[in-house]
Amino acid sequence: MHEPAPRVEKTGDSPHTEETGTYPALSGEEVAHVRPSNRRAAAGALALAAVAALAAPAVAERASDRGHKTAQARRSAPDVALFGATCRTSVEGSRVVAYCHNPYPVSDLVRLHTECDRWWDIDADGSPVEVGPAQTVRLTDRCWKEVRAAWVSHHRM
Repeated sequence: MHEPAPRVEKTGDSPHTEETGTYPALSGEEVAHVRPSNRRAAAGALALAAVAALAAPAVAERASDRGHKTAQARRSAPDVALFGATCRTSVEGSRVVAYCHNPYPVSDLVRLHTECDRWWDIDADGSPVEVGPAQTVRLTDRCWKEVRAAWVSHHRM
């Protein structure tokens, strides 16, 4: 049942078995010890350097092309007409107030929508209001009790 202990050859301070190339553990069991060879480490380092050397020109070319492509894309991009007033909406109790400012040269139609929290309270869609270039408008609405949600919709003129 119990195998005899392996022969141990002493070289310096570390015990080493001749048969299996293992170091005996403190508890009497054998533990395999794998030491990477210098050849394997050198081959791994060489392979890593080769991959890095092959990838470096492609990465550098890609980085330099990125700036050119965005500049070319900007030159060839169609002119996009900016549109839409910027609106700030606030709810205080049962009242809703929205301020909309249009910084663009095209007029915008804005409309305040209010959704009330109670089932019996009527939701409201305000009438459209024109916001001309460089104008600010104030939109107000209210519910009988609490406000669940409020938002502003935009339409081109």
